[in-house]
Order: sequence, then structure tokens, then C-alpha cells
Amino acid sequence: MPRASALAALVAVLLLLAHGCGGETHKVGGVDAWAVPPAYKPDVYLRWTRSIHLKLGDSLMFLYPPGQDDAVQVTARAIASCNVSAPLRRLADGNSVFNLSAPGRAYYTSTVPGHCQKGQRLSLDVPTANGTYLPPTADDLVAIAAIAKVPPAAQPTKPLPTLASMDDDEDSAAADRAGAVAVLAAAAALSFALLVFVDT
Repeated sequence: MPRASALAALVAVLLLLAHGCGGETHKVGGVDAWAVPPAYKPDVYLRWTRSIHLKLGDSLMFLYPPGQDDAVQVTARAIASCNVSAPLRRLADGNSVFNLSAPGRAYYTSTVPGHCQKGQRLSLDVPTANGTYLPPTADDLVAIAAIAKVPPAAQPTKPLPTLASMDDDEDSAAADRAGAVAVLAAAAALSFALLVFVDT
């Protein structure tokens, strides 16, 4: 009986340790859902990957409307060419979780036609257990370069206004208003002069 109690206690301790050492879950895109990047934020996934610190054992959570999109893990060659015909793993439940259980580069995209080409793709570098990174392969380098290019179709057609340009616009509008007031004043003065001239 003491042996069974000791074994049960050991199992309980191991379960607690395993639960406490579990990895962190990262929501892909942060506040943005997993989708084609919007025109005003075409590099959303590039910026998001730079903002997080991954560890071996962490998880990625992809949130999207089920039935309208999916999340797939693919090879470096597949992500570079947006060939999603043979994914390593596909989830389509709208709340897809992928565990980062192996070090090295991991690549994710969508199988919906055109989504990968429009920038809905992700590349992550997962470190080893001691925090070091594996050197990229030749395929990894090609994939990283392909992902770093923001698709032209996703780029904004008109640049977003800056504070400086907004000040310029306000100055220009004020000048236009002042000009219009001056023209109206001159027209009123001319009308008054004509009335006086006609009366005399």
C-alpha cells in the first residue's frame, strides 16, 4: 500500500510539473484574425512574427470563420511557390492550434485560392530547447525571401495621411477659405459701388 501511494504521489507531481512547464499559446496576427492582410496593413504577419518570442513547446492559434478559410502547415518549397496541394497538416475548425514541437523553420498558409499569393502566409523560426536556432537551409532562404515580399495587390493604392500632410491640408484649406472671403468682399464692394453710381 505505501508503494502504491508513493507511485500515485510521483505521478501527481509529474503531471503538475508537465502542466507548469507547458508552452505559451500565441494568437496568430495578434488582434487581427487569420485572413488575407488588409490593404492598409499588408505586412501584418511579418510584423507579428517580429513581435513575439517563441520557445520550443509553444503553440500557434489561428482564428478565422470556419467554412470560409483554413490553416495549413507546409514545407519551405510549398510556401515559396504558394503550392498548397500537399500540406503537412490541415485544420479547418476556425480555432486551429498547431504545436511547435520541433526546432527549425515552420511555415503556414491557407488553401483558399489566392490567399497565399495575397500575403496570408507565415514563417516562424522555432529555437531548440536551449534557445539556439538551427541554420536555415537553402529552401528556407528562398521561402524567407518570398514571404518578405509584400504582394503588390495588397499594397495600399493611396498612402495613408501623416500628421505633417494633415497640417498641410489644413493650411491649404484655410488659405482657400481666406481667398474665397476676399473674392466675396470684392464682389460686394463692386455691387455697392455700382448701386451708388446708378442712383446718382
